[in-house]
Amino acid sequence: MLFTDPDRTRIAGAIAEAEAHTAGEIVVIISTAVHRYRSTALSLAALVALAAPMLALFLGWSPATLFPDWDAAASPALRERHGLEVLLLVQALVFVLTLALALFSGLDRQLTPRGLRRDRVHAAALTQFKARGLEATQGRTGVLIYIDEPDHIAEIIADSGIYSKVPPEYWGDTIAALTGGIKAGKAADGMVKAIGLAGKVLAEHIPPHPRNDNELPDHLIEI
Repeated sequence: MLFTDPDRTRIAGAIAEAEAHTAGEIVVIISTAVHRYRSTALSLAALVALAAPMLALFLGWSPATLFPDWDAAASPALRERHGLEVLLLVQALVFVLTLALALFSGLDRQLTPRGLRRDRVHAAALTQFKARGLEATQGRTGVLIYIDEPDHIAEIIADSGIYSKVPPEYWGDTIAALTGGIKAGKAADGMVKAIGLAGKVLAEHIPPHPRNDNELPDHLIEI
């Protein structure tokens, strides 16, 4: 886990401090769920299932390796038919074994291009943004800081009330502060800094209301 109990307390305090100066809302979510990239696993399994038996035959493998009396088949036509059956059986076994290996070893994630993994994380972050009510805040001023721990990807999603007022590069700097802390082994420091940057820009553009109700939870949400 990236964060300890004292880290969680620090993060909750940083969110509360940032929101004290703005009507905006900051939500922090860390996902520890491992994504399965089934399309990558299926593609790999199909490629290996097609290539491995062909390579084995090219290198001189014969069904007689498995069936000693293979060459004693009644006729060349029967041997050809049996050869095709064995080839299909081997391909099916190789496909299943490769698929299982890819899915349960994490190879599917390692072989998936980072751009596709980022798209998956972005979609998950958008789902959480909507599910947690960030788009239902007054003035549409919610900001989500989202970390996918297994894929090592962070996202920031700002609602329309703040997104249109803040240049995209500002959020890039905020992400850099967060990921820089994580890479340095100081994930909590990076998160607190990112929350501070988000709170600063919210305070500049979305001043607090007289009541300044706290619409969303301040604690770190772990899923």
